[in-house]
Amino acid sequence: MPADWQGWASAALALIGFVLCLWMWLNGGGEFTVPWVPSLDLHLSFSFDGLAALYSMLACGIGALVFWYGTGYLSLHLAHEDRPARERWRFWPWMVLFAVSMVGLATAQDLVLLFVFFDITAICSYFLIGFDRSEQKARRAALMALVITVASAVAMLIAAVLLYATHGTFSIPVLLERVEPGTTTTVAAALLAVAVLAKSAQVPLHFWLPKAMAAPTPVSAYLHSAAMVAAGVLVLGRVHPLLARSDAVLTGLLVVGVASIVVGGVLALGQDVLKQVLAYSTISQYGYVVMLYGIGGGAAAGAAAFYVLAHGVAKSALFMTAGAVTMATGEDRLSRLGGLGRRQPVLAAAAGIAAASLAGLPLTAGFFKDELFFDAAGAAGAVPTALAVLAAVLTLTYIGRFWMMLFLGPTRAQPRAVSVALTAPVVVLAAVSVAGGLAPQLASGLAADAGSVTNAAPVHLSPAYHLDARPANLMALSVWALAAVLIATPRVRDRLARALARAGERAGSLRIYTRSLRALGRISAAIHDMEVRDLRSSVAAVLVPAGVLTALAFAVTPTAGEYAVGAVRGSDWLILPLLGLVAIATLATARIGTRVGMVLALSVVGFALAAVYALVAAPDIALVAVLVETMITLVFIAAFNRLPKRVPSSGPIDPAPPKRAERIRQWRNVIAGGVAGIAAFVSIWGFLSAPTQMSGVAEEYIRRTPSAHGEDVVTVIITDFRGLDTLGEITVLLVAVVGVATLLRRGRLW
Repeated sequence: MPADWQGWASAALALIGFVLCLWMWLNGGGEFTVPWVPSLDLHLSFSFDGLAALYSMLACGIGALVFWYGTGYLSLHLAHEDRPARERWRFWPWMVLFAVSMVGLATAQDLVLLFVFFDITAICSYFLIGFDRSEQKARRAALMALVITVASAVAMLIAAVLLYATHGTFSIPVLLERVEPGTTTTVAAALLAVAVLAKSAQVPLHFWLPKAMAAPTPVSAYLHSAAMVAAGVLVLGRVHPLLARSDAVLTGLLVVGVASIVVGGVLALGQDVLKQVLAYSTISQYGYVVMLYGIGGGAAAGAAAFYVLAHGVAKSALFMTAGAVTMATGEDRLSRLGGLGRRQPVLAAAAGIAAASLAGLPLTAGFFKDELFFDAAGAAGAVPTALAVLAAVLTLTYIGRFWMMLFLGPTRAQPRAVSVALTAPVVVLAAVSVAGGLAPQLASGLAADAGSVTNAAPVHLSPAYHLDARPANLMALSVWALAAVLIATPRVRDRLARALARAGERAGSLRIYTRSLRALGRISAAIHDMEVRDLRSSVAAVLVPAGVLTALAFAVTPTAGEYAVGAVRGSDWLILPLLGLVAIATLATARIGTRVGMVLALSVVGFALAAVYALVAAPDIALVAVLVETMITLVFIAAFNRLPKRVPSSGPIDPAPPKRAERIRQWRNVIAGGVAGIAAFVSIWGFLSAPTQMSGVAEEYIRRTPSAHGEDVVTVIITDFRGLDTLGEITVLLVAVVGVATLLRRGRLW
C-alpha cells in the first residue's frame, strides 16, 4: 500500500501542538476571550492554565505517538480487510479533530463552550469506533457510545441553564465566585457529575467502553489514555470547585469511584481478549481519579492530576502493545498467546515497563501515582485507606496476569516481524515512564499546577523515594504481598471474576440498556404507525405533545398574578363578536360534511380574522389576508368542481367501523383539539398579560431602513434584510409552478 502521508501529517501536527503547549506552559500560559452571544453572556473564552496544560500536552504528546503508530497499523488493517487506501480519509481527519477538540475542551472557560467541545469528542468517537462499518459489532458499539455519552451530556447543558438562571452567567470562573451551597447548586453539580461520569465510563454507565474495543487499536489507545474517557475526568477537574459546594455530590463521587475500581478490576481479571482486559482496566483506573475527587482537598487534587498523567502514558503503551501482538500473530486472546518475550524482547521489555508503571512498581512514574494516591486516601480515614489498598491489589493482579500470559510461558503462536512504527512508540512511552520514575519532578510540577486549578488553591507535590515505615510504603508492601497471592491462586480470582460477570449479565446496566432500547423501539414503532394512519393523527402527533409540554411548563412555573383581564372599550366591542364568529366558523368547519360548505366555513374564519387585523390598525396585513382567503376559496372550489362526485371503487369497500370505535375516535379528536387549543390560549393570554420588556429587533429594522434606500419597512425586510430567505421562498414557488404547469400540459389535472 502507498505511504500513509495523512497519518504522518497528523503526527506532525500533534507534535507541533505538543511543543506549542509545552512552550505556553513554561511561559505562564495565557487567556483569550471574545463575545460569542453577548445577550446571553456567552463568550469564546479560553485559558491555558495548569489543568489545560496537562490535558493539552497529554492529548498532543500521546496523540503524536499514537498517530505514528497508526501509520504502520492502519495500512495493515486496511490490507487485511481488502479495503482501499482512500479509507484513510475516513480515519485521520477524525483523529485530528479529536485532538483539537480535547485541547479546546481543556482550555474552555464557558459552560456552553465546554458542552460544545464535550459533544464534538462524542461525535468523533462515533465515527472512529464505527470505522469498520461493515462489521455489525462496530456499528452497534459506535451507536452505544454515542447514545450514552451524548444523552448524558444533556445533563451538563441542563446544569448550565440552571446555573445561568440563578447567577446570570455561563462563565466558569465567575460561577466559582458566585455559587454558594444550596439546592440549585447541588442539583446542578449532580447533573454535571452524571455527564462526566458517563463520559469516563464509570459504574453504572461503564458498559459502553468494552464494546468500543471494536475500534481499530490506535483509536482504543487514544480514547483510553488521552481523549474520550479522559474528557470526563478533565471536566470533573475543571468544575470540581463547584461540585465541592455539595457534600452529597462528593460522597456520590466517592461511591461511584470505588464501585468502578472494584467492578472494572474484578472483571479485568477474567477477560481473555487483550483489549478487553485493558478496557476494564481503564474503567477501574479512572475510578481511582473519581475516588480522589470524591475525597477532595489539595492532596487528592494533585494526586488525581499525577494519576491521569502516569496512567495515560502507560495505558496507551499497553494498548499499542496489544495491537502490535495481534498484527504479529493474528491472535487477540491471552489463552492463545504466550512466550513472546523470547521472540520480541524489545516489545516485551517496553510493555513490561508500562505494565509496571500502571501497577505502581518502583523506578516508574506509576510508583509515585500510587504513593500520592495512598497519601490522600490515608488522610481521609481508615475506610478510604483499605479501599485504596484493594484498588492497587486488583491493578497489580490483572496487569501482572496480562503481561505474564503474553510474554512468559510456552510459545503458542509464532510472531511475524512487525514494522518499527508498531514498536517504537511503545519504547518511547516506556522511556517516559522510567524518566518519571527516576525524576518525578518532571511530572509533579505540571500535576501540581493542574491540581491547583481543581483545588482552587495552591497545591504542592514532592514525590520521592523514602526507605522508611511511613503509611504509604506499608500500604505498597501490603499491595505487593496480596497481589502475589492472587496471581498465585488463579482459581480464586477466576471464580470471583466469573461470579461478578454472571451477576452483571443477569441484572447489570448493559442488560437494562438493551431492554430499554428495545422497548423504546417498540414504542416508537407504535407511535409511528398511529401517526401515519391518517392526516388527523399526524396533526395530533404534533399538537398534543406541544400542549402537554406547555401544561408541564405551567405546572412548574409560578403563574399567580400573571393573567390580567382588561376592560372592554372602543373597537373591542367589534373585535369580540368577530372572534366569536371565528370560533363558530371553526366548529362548523369541523362538523360540516359537504366539501363546499367546509370551504365556505373556512373562508369565514379567514375573512373574520382579516376584519380583526383591520380594526387593530394593521390594514396591510388585513389586505393580504383578504387576498389570500379569496384565492384559497376560489382554488378549493375550482378543485372540488373537478373531482368526481363519487369515488370509483377499485375493490371491496371496507366495512364501516363499529359505533363504539367511531365514538372513541370522535372523542379522541375532540380531546386532541382541546388540549392544543387550551395550550395555545393560555400561552397567548399569558404573553399578552405580561409582554416582555426587552427591546425587539423591530426597532433595529426601522432604524436601518434608510440605509437600505427604502421607506417601506416591510418591503426592505423582504427584499434586503431577508433577501436570501425571500429568494428561497420564490424558488420554491417557481418549482411548484413549473410542476403544476407540466402536469397541466400532460393533461393529468384536466
